[in-house]
Amino acid sequence: MKTSVIVTTYNRPDALKKIMGSLQDQTRLPDEVIIADDGSGPQTSELIERFLSNTRFRLCHVWQEDRGFRAGWIRNNAIEKTTGEYIILLDGDCMPTRHFIEDHIALAEHGFFIQGKRVLISKRLSPRFSHEHANTISMLLKYLLSGDISNAHHLIRLPGFPASVSTRLSGIKSCNMGFYKNDIVAVNGFNQDFAGWGREDSELAVRFFKYGLKRKEHRFMAICFHLWHKENNRAQLSRNDQLLKKTIESNEYFCSNGLVQK
Repeated sequence: MKTSVIVTTYNRPDALKKIMGSLQDQTRLPDEVIIADDGSGPQTSELIERFLSNTRFRLCHVWQEDRGFRAGWIRNNAIEKTTGEYIILLDGDCMPTRHFIEDHIALAEHGFFIQGKRVLISKRLSPRFSHEHANTISMLLKYLLSGDISNAHHLIRLPGFPASVSTRLSGIKSCNMGFYKNDIVAVNGFNQDFAGWGREDSELAVRFFKYGLKRKEHRFMAICFHLWHKENNRAQLSRNDQLLKKTIESNEYFCSNGLVQK
């Protein structure tokens, strides 16, 4: 199955370099990686240019002007550039384990979207944490004992453990999510009415549920490591909560301001 990974980034070339290194070290490489750039400066472009001639998959950089947090907009732009049957969303500060793509493909199933899990890395450890550390049990145990890792119950990979299925909204995070391209097109992508941090991923999940999909997740597969960063500005959260509430109360799964505008 041809797989496209969309990596969302904004002025974190240090973290993006680590994520790109992790994607090149996969047991099953992605067929393409689309960097969804929400207005980064030239350092990010320069980093991507260096990778363009040195990757084992197709690499594409999609950029939009910096007008504040507009993750839904840039993800929609990136989705339009994908050529894969299956799409995996990954934030540019979330380092995948070596089996990340392999696990997402193994979990993929028509009628579902995949909600991946994440392990949290401390502020102290994040600058030196690497994809080698993410795939070395002895190092992970060391950092766990030092208090630099939390959400550690996802650390061990257990493919034989059963996945769970629900239509639960809590815990939705688009920093690690997979779905078929046909499904995201059917609901018209992310709702671009959302501006500022928060709830655009939950609103997408609500429309996925209304479309007929269920949420599938696995505690011990498709794991990424979230590098520390300052908390995003939440000034628009109240407004975004109202937009989410409106979608929950609606019968529609197709947003009017998404991949296409109606």
